[in-house]
Amino acid sequence: MWDAFVGLIADALTLNNELLRSIGVPYSFGFAIILFTLIIKVLTLPLTFKQLQAARKIQELQPEIQKLQKKYKDDREKLSKAQMELYKEAGVNPLGGCLPTLLQMPIWFALYQALFRLASEGNLKEGFFWIPSLAEPHDISWIWPLPQTPEGWLHAAALLVLPILTVVTQIIVQKMSTPPTSDQQQAMMSQMMMFMPIMFGFFALQVPQGLVLYWVTSNVFTLVQQYFINKQSEAAKAKKKGSVPATLAIGKAVEEATAPVATPSTEVVKRTELAKRAKDGRRKSKR
Repeated sequence: MWDAFVGLIADALTLNNELLRSIGVPYSFGFAIILFTLIIKVLTLPLTFKQLQAARKIQELQPEIQKLQKKYKDDREKLSKAQMELYKEAGVNPLGGCLPTLLQMPIWFALYQALFRLASEGNLKEGFFWIPSLAEPHDISWIWPLPQTPEGWLHAAALLVLPILTVVTQIIVQKMSTPPTSDQQQAMMSQMMMFMPIMFGFFALQVPQGLVLYWVTSNVFTLVQQYFINKQSEAAKAKKKGSVPATLAIGKAVEEATAPVATPSTEVVKRTELAKRAKDGRRKSKR
């Protein structure tokens, strides 16, 4: 079954390559990998949105979590149990953010084997822009021990670009997609996730560049997607905050409009009438 899955990915890459080459696209196999990556990202969009919804709900629960932390500050076991109950009542899975990554891991492994299979069949000889070959490297020998010739350094520099981009883009994506939290458990998990880019960077030094191209493309797609989602979320928050003052202003205007009109007291009316009569009397006496 696994071999069939690997064969399916290899066939998909080959089909994309033939399609792009038929319309005259240069570096067709590199762009075939990019096209394959975009298809996978589109298919996993529902999982990504669920991940973002879970992160947003966790952020909304921060006031309640802070109350629990104050209440059970001396009992970690009760605090952990209370937090899990809170997550359960809110329908939030604190580990839900890892789901899209876990589901894509079989694709990574299958793509790794598919690239090796295509390389062994002689179908992956071409490079991609500065990359000498999408089938290289197979281990870390190209960078350690260090190259001894200018040609070796140039070759190493060409193969270093994508691993560096993998680390940088993944760090940016994680910072953009990780909401601020006062939950110690969630904060610790976020800190642990920051080691993931370093781990992926190390793997990227010793796997075919075709697989690293998949990782970089996936990260860039997620980065752009996260940017627009964050903008939409900020706009929704600003609209929500702006509606409160407007409501208060309308309420105040209604109160002012419906407030009873102040009427002069009886004593003031009497004084006014007496002054008027006295004035009329003086006018008559002058006549």
